Amino acid sequence: MNKKQLVKNIQKKRSFLCIGLDTDIKKIPQHLLSEEDPIFTFNKEIIDATAEYCVAYKPNLAFYESLGVQGMLSFEKTVAYIRKNYPDQFIIADAKRGDIGNTSEMYARSFFDHIKVDAVTVAPYMGEDSVKPFLIYPESWVILLALTSNKGSQDFQMTEFADGEKLFEKVLKKSQEWATDEQLMYVVGATQGKMFLNIRTYAPNHFLLVPGVGAQGGSLEEVAKYGMNDECGLLVNSSRAIIYADTTENFALAAAREAHVVQQEMAGYLKDRRIII
Repeated sequence: MNKKQLVKNIQKKRSFLCIGLDTDIKKIPQHLLSEEDPIFTFNKEIIDATAEYCVAYKPNLAFYESLGVQGMLSFEKTVAYIRKNYPDQFIIADAKRGDIGNTSEMYARSFFDHIKVDAVTVAPYMGEDSVKPFLIYPESWVILLALTSNKGSQDFQMTEFADGEKLFEKVLKKSQEWATDEQLMYVVGATQGKMFLNIRTYAPNHFLLVPGVGAQGGSLEEVAKYGMNDECGLLVNSSRAIIYADTTENFALAAAREAHVVQQEMAGYLKDRRIII
């Protein structure tokens, strides 16, 4: 999916919601455990219930890898199900990969050639040759970690150099030598608030993937106020607050309600910026 298609879908659905499929076998409703593939069954029902309210899904690989081969099969089935039944959805593999060039090439081959997601989250610490293998696939995206929402982000990302620039700012500036805003996005945590103004001075036209809204306490209002650009430029992720809104047999209906509430709020912000009428 290219940038133009993503922007058009945001306008059509009046939403920039990304739903994180952080599916934990210990948290899904108990009645699903008798299913042949509980993880996939849970994901399928969540997707069917929420697809009209979001523009992206983000399975977090850790939740699938923790279950070994069966978990990875559930992940692949989930991606295939979205691709077949909801082809307008932008699919992000939240994998946070990044290694020496030939290893990154294998990661890229796995996600883009085999599983066929639209985007992969990538750690920038090892530099250009660890990122470039992900960028050789047309209309596939690298989502580079820039300024994350966790407490430990202060340990390294905010480190200031002699020239006054912080490490995350150097990541933003340097990485734009590798690809344009047609193929490169950045992860910026919702808990960073007004820091979005600073991010936008470095990356005014790039999409930002924003985790941390919902259960992590980030403010959607602040993200929209400080982070939105003229094309929207945001994919705001909510995981637990939507997918675990209910643990009974009505879990999918509850997820749909929560997603609809978020979508309605997002539509208001899109109207305020005249991105939609």
